[in-house]
Amino acid sequence: MAVAGRRTGLFGGSFDPPHLGHLSLAHCALTQLGLDQLLWLPAGRPWQKTGRGLAAPEHRRAMAELLVAGEPRFLLDDSELERDGASYTIDTVKARLLAYPGEQLFLVIGQDQFQRFHTWRDWRELLGLVTLAVAARAGQEVQGSAEVGEALQAEPNKMRKLAMPAMQVSSTQVRELASRNEDIRPLVGDAVAGYIARHRLYCE
Repeated sequence: MAVAGRRTGLFGGSFDPPHLGHLSLAHCALTQLGLDQLLWLPAGRPWQKTGRGLAAPEHRRAMAELLVAGEPRFLLDDSELERDGASYTIDTVKARLLAYPGEQLFLVIGQDQFQRFHTWRDWRELLGLVTLAVAARAGQEVQGSAEVGEALQAEPNKMRKLAMPAMQVSSTQVRELASRNEDIRPLVGDAVAGYIARHRLYCE
């Protein structure tokens, strides 16, 4: 496929662990944005998450690979895991555009990330390089900060709303259940649940 005009989604997160809510959002992005591919980007050192140690990078990479298996348009990009220092989206986007000039990038984020978007490093520059694709559950409006709202008024084509089905699942919930040796398969699928059990991740 020619790079020029290729529609690529960037879906970052700690993925500690990745779960079926992440998978649902990724599928929504594929179909609603007409993406050619979606890159899953496990964060190396998420600068906004402090106070809790993450599972080792190799575990988060492996779990993400298991979750996305079977969809050829889902690709794992471990560049943030390999990069030293904190993980900043602006660095990832710039590196991607340098390697693949002419690619159309869509940054897939949740409503909670969108509300904090004005705190991201160089967010205005980032907004000029990507289109935001913000997940919103049925019946909910997408709301961000006043600063981001003003920027989007000037460039309304820089944001797309992704309609999401209702699904209540979080990585925190999965970790808590796993720590109590409860069944997490309905939240992460058999492959990821098996991996967590084999490696005794999130055990107290």
